[in-house]
Amino acid sequence: MAANPDLATALLLSHQHTLNAPICLSGIGLHTGQTVEVTLHPAPIDAGRYFVRTDLSSGPIVIPACIDALHQTVLSTELIAQGATVRTVEHLLAALAGLGIDNVRIEVCGPEIPLLDGSAREWVQAIFATGWTSQAELRNSPIVGCPIAVQKGDAFVMAVPAEETRLTYGIDFPHPAIGRQWCSVRGAEFATEIAPARTFGFAEEVDKLRARGLIKGGSLENALVCGTEGWLNPPLRYPDEPVRHKLLDLVGDLSLMGTLPKAHILAYKASHALHTQFVRRLVQLQ
Repeated sequence: MAANPDLATALLLSHQHTLNAPICLSGIGLHTGQTVEVTLHPAPIDAGRYFVRTDLSSGPIVIPACIDALHQTVLSTELIAQGATVRTVEHLLAALAGLGIDNVRIEVCGPEIPLLDGSAREWVQAIFATGWTSQAELRNSPIVGCPIAVQKGDAFVMAVPAEETRLTYGIDFPHPAIGRQWCSVRGAEFATEIAPARTFGFAEEVDKLRARGLIKGGSLENALVCGTEGWLNPPLRYPDEPVRHKLLDLVGDLSLMGTLPKAHILAYKASHALHTQFVRRLVQLQ
């Protein structure tokens, strides 16, 4: 099969894909504050995307990147298998799914995927540098045949039939620096329009979250922080970078169903919890 097709072709082709060679990156976890090394390995046909905790005294434990392995969604997406967990998986999984990498073994020597710069840009750059290869088996691409939606209050995630994957997101925050933002992109635009968008938070929430044992590894180097007077660490990569990061989180959570569905997916004021509830609904209907 052909090696390293362009991104748009990789997403449209019906065959599965894997990496050409291993990729290794390391960094600090957002919530644990621990330095962790991650190595991505090519994987065979139908292996899917899966994590392997290599640091456990009981030996390596495989944690599949699927909705059935979902553990919790407090400020990140966490997976679990045989009592072993891996947290903040959404940015890495978004990079893989957004680039059409179906089969990959993800070895991690700790409980959390490193945040890197707060986006998926470094993962995407590393994957492009290594390249990927199509495999001799068809990809099972979910198709949405009728509108599907989940809702909580005024927040929702829904999908309507479409000929290609399109993602639309809306957010609405009282902070003037953010306010109301909408962004809509095609799936094939992931690398340029979604992947570089960094995670964001609010200065007034930092102490409360750290008191709960969260964001121990967060800093102005790996997250946009918004204060009452505006951004503490400009400039932004896009004028609407916050909503684009929500699109990144959405892609990562959608990856738990395997292949991104062929549909127009719209979300508004949603969360990891609502994203993954939507994924469960889609999987039930396949």
